[in-house]
Amino acid sequence: MDINAIKVIEDSLDAKIPEGVIQEKWDKHRFNMKLVNPSNRRKFEVIVVGAGLAGASAAASMGEMGYNVHCFFYQDSARRAHSVAAQGGINAAKNYRNDGDSIFRLFYDTVKGGDYRSREANVYRLAQVSNNIIDQCVAQGVPFAREYGGMLDNRSFGGAQVSRTFYARGQTGQQLLLGAYQALQRQAHAGTVKLYSRTEMLDLIVIDGRARGIVTRDMVTGEMKSYLADAVVLATGGYGNAYFLSTNAIGCNATAAWRAYKRGAYFANPCFVQIHPTCIPPAGEHQSKLTLMSESLRNDGRIWVPRQAGDTRPAAQISEAERFYYLEEKYPSFGNLVPRDVASRNAKTVVDDGHGVGELQNGVYLDFSDAIGRLGKDVIKDRYGNLFDMYTSITGEDPYEAPMRIYPAIHYTMGGVWVDYNLESAIPGLFVLGEANFSDHGANRLGASALMQGVADGYFVIPYTLGNYLAQTQLDSVDLGNAAVAEAEAAVNDKIDKLMAVNGKRSVTHFHREVGRALWDYVGMARNDEGLRKALERIPEIRAEFWDDVRVPGSAKDLNQSLEMAGRVADFLELGELMAFDALHRNESCGGHFREESQTEEGEALRNDEKFSFVSAWEYNGDGQTPNLHKESLAFEYVALSRRSYK
Repeated sequence: MDINAIKVIEDSLDAKIPEGVIQEKWDKHRFNMKLVNPSNRRKFEVIVVGAGLAGASAAASMGEMGYNVHCFFYQDSARRAHSVAAQGGINAAKNYRNDGDSIFRLFYDTVKGGDYRSREANVYRLAQVSNNIIDQCVAQGVPFAREYGGMLDNRSFGGAQVSRTFYARGQTGQQLLLGAYQALQRQAHAGTVKLYSRTEMLDLIVIDGRARGIVTRDMVTGEMKSYLADAVVLATGGYGNAYFLSTNAIGCNATAAWRAYKRGAYFANPCFVQIHPTCIPPAGEHQSKLTLMSESLRNDGRIWVPRQAGDTRPAAQISEAERFYYLEEKYPSFGNLVPRDVASRNAKTVVDDGHGVGELQNGVYLDFSDAIGRLGKDVIKDRYGNLFDMYTSITGEDPYEAPMRIYPAIHYTMGGVWVDYNLESAIPGLFVLGEANFSDHGANRLGASALMQGVADGYFVIPYTLGNYLAQTQLDSVDLGNAAVAEAEAAVNDKIDKLMAVNGKRSVTHFHREVGRALWDYVGMARNDEGLRKALERIPEIRAEFWDDVRVPGSAKDLNQSLEMAGRVADFLELGELMAFDALHRNESCGGHFREESQTEEGEALRNDEKFSFVSAWEYNGDGQTPNLHKESLAFEYVALSRRSYK
């Protein structure tokens, strides 16, 4: 890729944002969309890839509406989708605390939190349907925490000065997913949804310019099989595992989205990656993943490091006067509840300056002693008990007695497949939901908004917009004998054969770790021109080594987890280069994308709104070729552009 050879295509993207004031856009758009009457819905086939919150809610909703839905996922059960790992909560503007919240304030906080790099219309819709989400989930039996009087409880999260986060202890994602799962299973029992577990999508079938199906591999038998439909919905999560060490489950991958990109979908803002500030630090070189400790802990935990660099005494021996509560001192208005990107960069700064704690001096303290003294151990245990237990199981340390040790880690990806207001990609008939798309979070996702987006997209957006597509699109009948099906299957088989034929000496994990290290070192919390250019040299080198020396044992015609991972790592090796390329091109700092050349005197992110107030939507242009850049201009009519401040 050549940064000087980018072909820029201005204003080529139609986001299909409805006219009118932002408070009325979604309601008017819903009314103006075409409908499929109930008796005709059974004539349509819809493929949903992914069964996490976005996928399960979408499949269940469309199944209940009467469509014939085929839902594919690589887990043995939809209950094991990575949505279960979301701990702290889900946002909604109910204003139960009567502390000044509103739909507009949630919208404002989200646009500001994303550092003015999100699309206003989509964000307002997200805030608008947030209250419906809570009602839906309560009706499903999700056991949200409640106050003594029976009302749903709320807690605070970073980037907001109101309490709007609904939660179920530290298991919110799991409980929400169980609600969606039971709705999904109900439709499976009714026959409107067919489930395909342990099945991985390996390519998208595009016929006459429209998404019409997928090529899959049965992960148990190795059988390749194609499926056709009238529309395809991707709800396959993010690409954080490109970094190797992350808070994602080992199986999380970007293959479905990346193969869609290579079929004509655009990949938007790939450099927008979130580093979560509250993770257990790495314990050694050979660790395979990191563990998230919920951001909700920052409600009652205080973050500090020894004020004296190099102080290795245990926390109990460091007096109050010798403790540096750096977030509280630097950001008095928000304190420990600054947004994730701000908290992460500050943790990196103090550790880099020699204030790190723990045996490897690679963390900061998250201390609950004040909260336990003020509220009592039982209250803290009731709020966070399972999180404390998890921390003890992993570290062998008791956070009731000594502070937790935390450090930032790769968590969520704000970039993803470009979609319009209807969540439709640049390929007609391909819709993308949840973390797999780019649309709602800008350059930094506020805590408790991932669950909100997944549920909103699945329950309250896609049933309308996909119906609108089907109602006004004349679709020809297609079958598995179509040439496009054979071409897609051949491409998948060729790649598998190529992987099996290398017969090198190094494991897939070796190459995954190598590309992850390059991304973390050069496309991590802090980026600069020199480092990004090094990444763009190093990643192609790793890719060449991979195709020359990777070893994939076993057979392609059987259960083969090494083959599964090899295909995913091959995609990470291509996507990682695009991430670095996008980061080099975006010569500004915004949210989680922090260019060291672009910062204020106080070390805060410094945007360049004049040059970079747009979405970077990259179009595949062939292997090894510089992709085309489509720019979607961002207008801020309701939340005026300003420098973010949390002081």
